[in-house]
Amino acid sequence: MNQIRAIQALNKKEIENGISPEASWHRDYRNTAFVYFGGLPYELSEGDIITIFSQFGEPTFLKLVRDKETGKSKGFGWLKYEDQRSTDLAVDNLGGAEIQGRLVRVDHAEYKARDDEDQGEFKVGWEDIMKKEGHDLEEDAPSSEEEERRPALPEERELALLMRDHDDDDPMKPFLIEEKKKEVASRWGRSPKKIATG
Repeated sequence: MNQIRAIQALNKKEIENGISPEASWHRDYRNTAFVYFGGLPYELSEGDIITIFSQFGEPTFLKLVRDKETGKSKGFGWLKYEDQRSTDLAVDNLGGAEIQGRLVRVDHAEYKARDDEDQGEFKVGWEDIMKKEGHDLEEDAPSSEEEERRPALPEERELALLMRDHDDDDPMKPFLIEEKKKEVASRWGRSPKKIATG
């Protein structure tokens, strides 16, 4: 709780003093795209955590610490974003948030893998999540014949335009793309990675 308050106090002080992003305390963490999170409800899955954190960018790595014997979540871990700027947004907006009655701690972090750790195990992508949740991606994917026969949905056209025309410097671009992929996927009931964008 004290660390949450300390981060909130730093942010408040920067706002009051009109500190520029170049002089922000976040600048000390420009070399890492990792955040540490703690205090999450134990029943949240990796998919739930990705959904929460993807509001601020595209996660590429997630390690949720679990009990070795029971496999149950301990409510803390590390997450890496594709774009380091997303860490600033997550720290500022999720730190101190309440999820299912629990205060969440989010802070910048340096993450060093253990020697016996397989980094591929913690890689994050929609295909990885869908596989972990038991979806058969080959079975869910439409045939190329089906893709060619049907006209593009409005959401698919919007996704293609978003991917092509949206400012690449906007840290929200990956999030907006993922959200649009989810919209298209919900219309067709399949994995967002398998969606045609042209």
